[in-house]
Parts: sequence; structure tokens; C-alpha cells
Amino acid sequence: MKKFRNKAWLPALLLGGLTAMIAFSGYARGGQTATAGEVKEDPFVVEYYYKAKWGHADEFLALFKKNHYPVLKKEMEMGRILRVSMTSPRLHATEDGRWDYRVTIVFKSAAVANDNFDTEALLRQLYPDQDSYKKEEQRRFEILEGHWDVPIKEVVLDKR
Repeated sequence: MKKFRNKAWLPALLLGGLTAMIAFSGYARGGQTATAGEVKEDPFVVEYYYKAKWGHADEFLALFKKNHYPVLKKEMEMGRILRVSMTSPRLHATEDGRWDYRVTIVFKSAAVANDNFDTEALLRQLYPDQDSYKKEEQRRFEILEGHWDVPIKEVVLDKR
């Protein structure tokens, strides 16, 4: 992440894009089912993994809760997101496989997850002091060693 430091566009690129981070629209459309002439899309689940620099996991969590979780909650109120949860491992892994937090977001559908929703108005409403917000979000990503997104699907084991 060092190559992105002190770039003015970093917060907008990384945070304005819950939906921009999910570039698997072709993959995602597999969850559609038709009933009585209508198309119903299944929820679309993405796991976001965060690996903080050693000693900075608590700082990352505090900044996430302060600046990003309220945006996700607002999107839940809007009906775009059905559920958000966060987990962390109880024990450690090898450094190459280590992650500190996994955020699971259940979107209403793949279409919603990929609709290029513009969060700018939402961010201005939630964070009137945009300068502080952008600095804190930049810091949140500066202390990361890695971040990756994994769209997931359920595998039904009892079907033949």
C-alpha cells in the first residue's frame, strides 16, 4: 500500500467503492431464479479481508468503526445491504496467510452490489468535516499490509 500514500484520490477510490470493489458482475449473475414470470435475485455475499501492519489492528478497527461502519449501516437502512458482520481469528496463522479482520457483507442482490452506487452524498451527510474524514480513511489504509475481496457462494451439500 505504500505506493498509494498521500494521494488525494485514495479515500474516494478505496471507500467510495463498496460496489466498485466487486468487479465480478458476470460471475455474480448466477444467483437469479425465476418464479411466476418474475426474476428474483438471490443475496450476493462478499468477504473483505484486512491485514494490518503488526501492532496496528486495534487502530484499524477503531477507524473502521468510526468511518466505514456507519456508511454500511446507512446502506442497510436503505435496503442495499441485508447484513454486515465482522470476525477476527482467535489464533494466529503464518504471516503469508495472516488476516486480522474479515467483514462479510450480504448485498440485496448481485445487481445492487455492482450498480456503481455513488456514496459521495452519503459521506458528506455522515461526515461534514470531510478533511478529517479523508485523513482518517487514508490512515486506515496506510496501516494495512493487505486487503482483498472474495465474492462467495453457498455450496449445498445435501442436493444430489
